[in-house]
Amino acid sequence: MELPGFRPNGKDAMEARRYWGLAGVVCTGVGVAAGELTAAFISPSASPVSAVGQTVIGLLPGGVKEGAIHLFGTADKTVFLASMVVVMALLAFAAGLLERFHRGFGLAVIVLFGVVGVAAVAGRPDVTGTAFVAPVVAAGIAMALLAWVRGRFLHPGLGRELKAEYDAGRAPRASGPPAVKAAPAAPGQLSPPPPEAARSASRRTFLGFMGAGAAVAVLAGGAAVLVRRASVVVAELRAKVRLPRPATAAAAVPAAAVLDIAGVTPLITDASQFYRIDTALVVPAVNSDTWKLSVTGMVEREITLTFAQLLTKPMVESYVTIGCVSNEVGGDLVGNARWLGWPVRELLAEAGVRPGADMVLSRSTDGFTAGTPLEALTDPRNAMIAVGMNGAPLPMVHGYPARLIVPGLYGYVSATKWLSELKVTTFAADQGYWTPLGWSALGPIKTASRIDVPRAGAKLATGRFTAAGVAWSPERGISAVEVQLDGGPWQSASLAAALNKDTWVQWQVPLTLAAGKHQLKVRAVDGAGAVQTGDIAPPAPDGASGWHTVEFTAA
Repeated sequence: MELPGFRPNGKDAMEARRYWGLAGVVCTGVGVAAGELTAAFISPSASPVSAVGQTVIGLLPGGVKEGAIHLFGTADKTVFLASMVVVMALLAFAAGLLERFHRGFGLAVIVLFGVVGVAAVAGRPDVTGTAFVAPVVAAGIAMALLAWVRGRFLHPGLGRELKAEYDAGRAPRASGPPAVKAAPAAPGQLSPPPPEAARSASRRTFLGFMGAGAAVAVLAGGAAVLVRRASVVVAELRAKVRLPRPATAAAAVPAAAVLDIAGVTPLITDASQFYRIDTALVVPAVNSDTWKLSVTGMVEREITLTFAQLLTKPMVESYVTIGCVSNEVGGDLVGNARWLGWPVRELLAEAGVRPGADMVLSRSTDGFTAGTPLEALTDPRNAMIAVGMNGAPLPMVHGYPARLIVPGLYGYVSATKWLSELKVTTFAADQGYWTPLGWSALGPIKTASRIDVPRAGAKLATGRFTAAGVAWSPERGISAVEVQLDGGPWQSASLAAALNKDTWVQWQVPLTLAAGKHQLKVRAVDGAGAVQTGDIAPPAPDGASGWHTVEFTAA
């Protein structure tokens, strides 16, 4: 759309497009930040941005999610959020351009933003009526700002010099005859902007307003984070929690369980270093004062348990190694911690499981579900509703106030964080989050071993060298570890003392290295005598397999 009587030159047209696109980005950004701030005040758990992100993740094919975890590991959420910001900025830029050429079309794109936000929030399991206010506020403010900027600063087809001349009452300069006053617009044509001085805006003024808008968006977004955290006071509540003394405490770690070798994985994984793989873009802030765990489904008595009631139960304490099914051979998506919790079997016994049930569908406050075999929750293993990790209340990122820990099963079928419900059911009637995406329904952890020393590509001295690492087979334990150097015979490694059959164990083996390139492989033998398979398989659908192999040189 152009003003009558002239055609902007290429430079002016390009500049105009940049201005309109910038206006779309800034106005939409302010609106989104305002929506996040609104959500922080009235519905802290229902961030429109995270709700949209969760919805997108839920719609992605399993292979895409697995690929993201494989490429980015625990940084997958950061990459996804950054990608979301880029996509939103591009769509907002497009909205600005549409508004330039077709008045109202850009605003319609922003309305679509709002509709998507409302739909995403509606799909949240913890949604309340007030949660819908935030996406509506976001869209409304973004539309109002873009309409105001359009009328105050911008006119379709105009660059800054042309706009200033029109506002001053002069016709634009262009090639051809001398400039003349623009004729009145014919019906259906765009009229030139009014000459009022109040509508005049220099490039500096426009960019100043845009910069101010961007600053407001950043400040509002930061305030939303702070208010959301402050409003649920989860950190303060967690700091006040006093974990009960366990009725059954874990044995002290013997000195023989820890190898003094630089580079070997620590026996106990610090909470700050523990892997995090889950579907929550934003860590759920769950108020433990209002948290409840419900036991539903095929039970004689439905039970609702508060956090205070849970802490009065007879707790067990146990070291358990848990791992992600997405872990590659030799990967680090595995960790070992001292967990404190109430045995799930005792809770299920109180509820009274009805005949025919074979699965428990656990649900997180963020909507994630995991289908765990009922047997794994009722047999003698230390499956628990955990409230503590390494002597402290669960960190928020690891499931505060309560999560599931089930030895011997991959996390995707057992390690539900921010636990809210246990539904006793059947595999025929229900499925966990990952099962419809092509992953195995049962998820037993495969026997695995890893070389920590040396690292791949290491340059070592010739002569004596001690290789070391860890091996794990939760619920079965590790009875032996063997290594193979340069295709030679398998050599037995020395094992550190095991804490129990549910944890990994450190191993070491002395080697003599000649000059040149070397290849080292490792395999483990579980407590039942089964040798770790060397068959190579990817993580999907039931966990990776194969022998971890590193190549290095000695000189």
